[in-house]
Amino acid sequence: MRALTKTPMRRAILAATAAVFLTGTAVTTGYLTSNTPAQAQISVETPAPASFADLVEAVSPAVVSIRVRSEIQSRRGGPRTQFRFDFPDLPEGHPLERFFRDFEDQFGGNNDRRPGPNRRQFAEAVGSGFVISKDGYVVTNNHVVDESDEVTVVMDNGDEHLAQVIGVDERTDLALLKIEAGEDLPYVEFADAEARVGDWVVAVGNPFGLGGTVTAGIVSARGRDINANAYDDFIQIDAAVNRGNSGGPAFNISGQVVGVNTAIFSPNGGNVGIAFAIPADVVKQVVFDLMDDGNVTRGFLGVTIQNVTSDIADSVGLDDARGALVTEPSTDSPAADAGVRSGDIILEVNGQAVESSRALSRMIAALDPGTPVDLTVWRDGGEQQIEVTLGTLSEQNVITDEQQPDQTPAEPEPAETSLGLTLVPNSDGPGLLIEDVDPESNAAEKGFAPADVILEANSRPVTSVGEFEDAVSAVRDAGRNTILIKTSRDGAVRFVGLPIS
Repeated sequence: MRALTKTPMRRAILAATAAVFLTGTAVTTGYLTSNTPAQAQISVETPAPASFADLVEAVSPAVVSIRVRSEIQSRRGGPRTQFRFDFPDLPEGHPLERFFRDFEDQFGGNNDRRPGPNRRQFAEAVGSGFVISKDGYVVTNNHVVDESDEVTVVMDNGDEHLAQVIGVDERTDLALLKIEAGEDLPYVEFADAEARVGDWVVAVGNPFGLGGTVTAGIVSARGRDINANAYDDFIQIDAAVNRGNSGGPAFNISGQVVGVNTAIFSPNGGNVGIAFAIPADVVKQVVFDLMDDGNVTRGFLGVTIQNVTSDIADSVGLDDARGALVTEPSTDSPAADAGVRSGDIILEVNGQAVESSRALSRMIAALDPGTPVDLTVWRDGGEQQIEVTLGTLSEQNVITDEQQPDQTPAEPEPAETSLGLTLVPNSDGPGLLIEDVDPESNAAEKGFAPADVILEANSRPVTSVGEFEDAVSAVRDAGRNTILIKTSRDGAVRFVGLPIS
């Protein structure tokens, strides 16, 4: 199992078993506070299901356990060992020597201090999955089958089948398996409608290797970003999900899959009522791509992007913080060829609003390579339309910040600005090098630091302190309170809205 660590006390842990979501309804409720008029009372007349037993009985035959076997090596070299033991110094033939050897064999350690070839050892892990076709296609998480030598699918009735890994998608942590069962298998379908916050969910899976375990809860939130990948859009649920639940389906009360359980948030590795599932619409797109040829193809725009803050929105005259700000278009990318510039804010794709940089990544990735798209961008205080024909996302063109030369201070000719920044011309490239920052200034509060390079101010390149101050004056004359600064730190370009008052 992998762990996504956020702080020492808070970990989002990838579960390695199946959890299933049911969407359902709440009991009748009414809320009335002392300062709320009686006519405004809220009342919801929606009965809750009396039992999930019929649902569980119907879907359980399609929910499977995944058993993974991987070879490990001893301390003599290569991959990790599961456990590592240090034997006490015992004379050859001591009665306790066999005891320690047996203990090592049982729990997976292997120091192998004796001469001779290393003994082959294997580690096993468990996860969950579900059958999506009568001919034996099975969905699970990529991290369940990652680096496996042998994958076995265990059916609800105990039947076991060796599985072939058809394809995996690391970016969404999904995998597609195929088993040959020789008969029509029970399978489940994906839901067309999205699960709503408050819907019932039921998890059926293999937590801690205890197959056929059922838990229930509700959808707690949607659109969760846990920094797992560029396309995070998780459903959060409170049904009990533990290690071993990864890859399991999420059902609504009609027995349709609304998500795939992938991670848990936990300080101790166990359930605390916060689990995350990949939505069905994402799963469908990836799985059907994998079913075609074992690969997932995604559209590629070719820009590095960041979120638009309220300061940045104010600095460019945008009404509110929305869209994705282009820090740099990649060289020879579809975006660059179409005329997208650094500093553009992408507001819409084919008329659909872009709420954030991550939303833009998901929207572009959902489109096929070669698709023409209409971008609405904010540039020079107004909207412009740009048509781009998408390329193909590959490992070679994954969007990264373009590297700039290492920044080292020039011979000091410092000049202090009105915004608390002491600047000198950058001798190693374009822009102005920050030599000092007034700790009481807005610039310090916004994170500017010595050795940062200011490339642009108010969307104009700056090479002297005079040009920088002219840009500040132009913003003041325009009646704005924030100036947009394009800056570089260790080769990473970003935009910052700097208040000038």
